[in-house]
Formats: sequence, structure tokens, C-alpha cells
Amino acid sequence: MNHIQDVAARLRGLRDALDLSVDDVVRQCDVTPELLAAYESGESDVPVSFLHRLAGAYGVELTALLFGEEPTMNSYFVTRAGRGVKVERTAAYSYQDLAAGFQHRLMAPFMVTIEPSDAPMTLNIHSGQEFNYVLEGELELSVGGHVTRLHPGDSIMFDSLRPHGLRAIGSTARIIAIIS
Repeated sequence: MNHIQDVAARLRGLRDALDLSVDDVVRQCDVTPELLAAYESGESDVPVSFLHRLAGAYGVELTALLFGEEPTMNSYFVTRAGRGVKVERTAAYSYQDLAAGFQHRLMAPFMVTIEPSDAPMTLNIHSGQEFNYVLEGELELSVGGHVTRLHPGDSIMFDSLRPHGLRAIGSTARIIAIIS
């Protein structure tokens, strides 16, 4: 997972470039110093939700943190089928950014592929809202302690300050996820 090390280096670089202390980022992004250290060292994968929160807090593009490239379009951006910028986040999750070239996004749309896993569900929290639309497969999704199953054609929108996570059931699942 070389991508984890690349994102970690960009996090450290951003903090250095903006002359931010660990305490500054911890307070602004609501993480512990230990978790920030794990993100910046590459010991722990950095959730997209954290990157989204960091990008908004410090006025940088999510795409720059994820992929190391600044977006250039500001009126519209077309992503052709299968051409979104891809990143393998973990063994179970693969993201395809569907608007990587659009500047100053208010939302971040992704095609997410989730592989089935027996590992415990990882819960995330971040500011804003999230919308998930199931394209294929079956998902188990937990939001604020309520667990539900979603099938192709189902969608859910939720307050992403509530602890939430998902996992594929039985076979690979694909969703459109929009984070604001």
C-alpha cells in the first residue's frame, strides 16, 4: 500500500507548509495526537472523511491530498465511464474519485468498491453529510448504532457526525458515495 505512505507524506507536508502544530490540527480536525501521528507516519490508513475535513479546514483540495494533483476545472468536469482517478485505500475498499479535476468542491463523489470481509466494521465520523447509493451487491451499514441492509437500488443519506461504517455481505459491492 504505497498510496498510504504518499498520503502520509502529503499530510506532513501540508502541516509544514502551513506552519501548523500538531495541536492546531488536532483541535481543528477533532483527532487525537496519537491518531494524527499514525496518519502522518503511514502506520494507519487515513480515512477519506478525515482528508475531507482537513481539506475544508485549511482550504486545500481533497484531490491534492488524495492524489497529489491540483484540480484545474471550475465550471464543469466530465469523468468518462471507468476513468475516475482510482486509489486502493485498504484491502477491502477501492475508491474512484468521480470529480477529481473540479476545483473548490462542496461535495466529493466516489465510486466505491467494497470486498467482503470478516473483519469488524470500522466506524468513522466526520462533519457534513453522506449519501450512499448501492449499484451492486449487498451491504450492511451502521449509522449511530442502527444497522440496516442495503440492496441494489437502495440509498441512504445520513448525518456523518454519527459513527458509521459499512461492509459487503457475501460478494463484492459497489456504491456511489457522496460526502459533503
